[in-house]
Amino acid sequence: MEVMLEPNERLDDLLTHQLHIIQSREVFSFSMDAVLLARFAGVPPKGRILDLCTGNGVVPLLLTTRTKAMIDGVEIQPRLADMARRSVEWNKLGDRIRICEGDLRLFHEQTGHGAYDAITINPPYMPAGSGDQNENEHFAMARHEINGSLDEMVAACSRLVRPGGRVSMVHRPSRMIEIIEAMRKWKLEPKRIRFVHPYLGAEANMILIEAAKDGKPEVRLMPPLIVYTHERHYTEEMMKIYYGDNEPGTRE
Repeated sequence: MEVMLEPNERLDDLLTHQLHIIQSREVFSFSMDAVLLARFAGVPPKGRILDLCTGNGVVPLLLTTRTKAMIDGVEIQPRLADMARRSVEWNKLGDRIRICEGDLRLFHEQTGHGAYDAITINPPYMPAGSGDQNENEHFAMARHEINGSLDEMVAACSRLVRPGGRVSMVHRPSRMIEIIEAMRKWKLEPKRIRFVHPYLGAEANMILIEAAKDGKPEVRLMPPLIVYTHERHYTEEMMKIYYGDNEPGTRE
């Protein structure tokens, strides 16, 4: 079946495994944080994985390069969910990825508790009512906790992951304490934390955190991830994250 692009949509190259994704300037496009989450998350070689706040489906697409697990993505915005489904079809990954439109806070009603071995989530970073409230609804819902607070999203992760399963999140360092408090409240014990810095010597502007359901208290602070050299080029590690072991312009 041929997959059609809607007006004002484009097909972008994900630079790995010949994957492509449908995007539009009219809605929130994926950014570096989603790519970093997809590479950081602890995922099983098989089993079931869930991506919450999946947007246009970039994290499930990238996770297919790391695992043979079945992957579900949940997105509350109908337009983004539709774009994600068509991206899955375009890449012929319908046998491995399922996109579900709905509210992540209620998703356990469909699946039951503890249905997944691992969960990834790239939630809105800002509380409802903060920041610019005049942006279009797609951007507002992606950036602000309009459809659920941080605590509600962590609670959803806890309901949906099995005991011993992993939950991986990307967020802002300024909310690290809130994240850890919410995770421990809902029996998700932080296990790995990594700070992302735009340059060597600059403050972190992202945090990657992975927790285990019903895990024992023990956390590892990973080496910092530096995105750019001072010449504004990607660092060697960032090049590997985006391109694997291939040089830009080649295919894996």
